[in-house]
Amino acid sequence: MDTTIATIAMSAATEERPAVSRRPVHTRQIVCVGYLRDDGLFDIEARLVDTRSGHSRLLFKDVPAGGAIHEMRLVVTVDTDLVIRGVDAHTDTGPTPYCAQINAAYARLVGVAFAGGFMKEVKARLGGAQGCAHLTELLRPIATTAFQTRMAMLSAGRAGSGKPTASDDAHVSAMRNTCHAWREGGEVMQHVRRASASAQPDANADAARDARDGAPASGPG
Repeated sequence: MDTTIATIAMSAATEERPAVSRRPVHTRQIVCVGYLRDDGLFDIEARLVDTRSGHSRLLFKDVPAGGAIHEMRLVVTVDTDLVIRGVDAHTDTGPTPYCAQINAAYARLVGVAFAGGFMKEVKARLGGAQGCAHLTELLRPIATTAFQTRMAMLSAGRAGSGKPTASDDAHVSAMRNTCHAWREGGEVMQHVRRASASAQPDANADAARDARDGAPASGPG
């Protein structure tokens, strides 16, 4: 697309639309939290709650305005390589009395890693009648929260040492071309390369000093 046309299109897309009166009907809240466990693993916990502003007459029950249609929780335990080590699924509220019957099936994800093809693997193990649509929906934000949780820990370690780590390169490789901001040749990648180049002399100096300090003292033979 021509640059001028693209700029005009983006400008039009970001213009504020005329205000229209509206009222809430259905609210879906999804909250994900990453925890560091005492054993070094991570728990990624996601909760989904659906509420409606009006009374709902469902197949098996009536739900008053503001009551939960769905209230479900999924806790996924992963290691530092983001391999799933455990899964606990909970259905606190469901539209049918049978929703919780499938919760134990989510243990089939143990051993799967949050990596390329993850959702394809989820579909193979838990797709359709093999799982719960709403619990499965939580797995996508759980995966991204797991990445962010690990990055938070790596960032904390980097801040403590004051030096770049090998994980920085892995992070850049993982982020490259995943979105507009991280596109190859964009401002973010240019900044990363400048920062890497400026850090290299310090790394070389540290390596030379370590080699010097580790060398045996010279003396008469």
